[in-house]
Amino acid sequence: MKKKTIGRKDILDFPRLKLENIDVKIDTGAYSSSIHCRDIKLGKRNDKEIISFILLDPSHEKYHGKRFTSSTFKEKLVKSSNGISEKRYVITSDVLIFGEKYKVELSLTERGEMRFPILIGRKLLMGKFLVDTAKTDLSFKNKNSIIIDK
Repeated sequence: MKKKTIGRKDILDFPRLKLENIDVKIDTGAYSSSIHCRDIKLGKRNDKEIISFILLDPSHEKYHGKRFTSSTFKEKLVKSSNGISEKRYVITSDVLIFGEKYKVELSLTERGEMRFPILIGRKLLMGKFLVDTAKTDLSFKNKNSIIIDK
């Protein structure tokens, strides 16, 4: 499979999370991917453990206020950029990159002070993408271009 080139940042869609055209940072320094959310709660539904959360902050232009719940999640120890490990919950979702759907594991974390609400780490990138740090928004530009001669 030929690897696609992706830039240092892009604008992607996460259909299951109802997020379209959202800024993401492509972070080769991070192994896993993460998403900014708040009000993370563990609970039970039909005797099954669930997690619920709200994505982004009300001040973010893509904020929709929807509460998501999932019964498929795991707990993981994640080392943040400052070197401190913390327990996070991880969900699986889909992301559209260059018009193709990829499964992505997203750790749920407070990223309100960060410029990008979503980081895409090496676990998703490996074997599929080459990162060119001089470029940006390659998937988004491809999504918005119309090819007239094929």
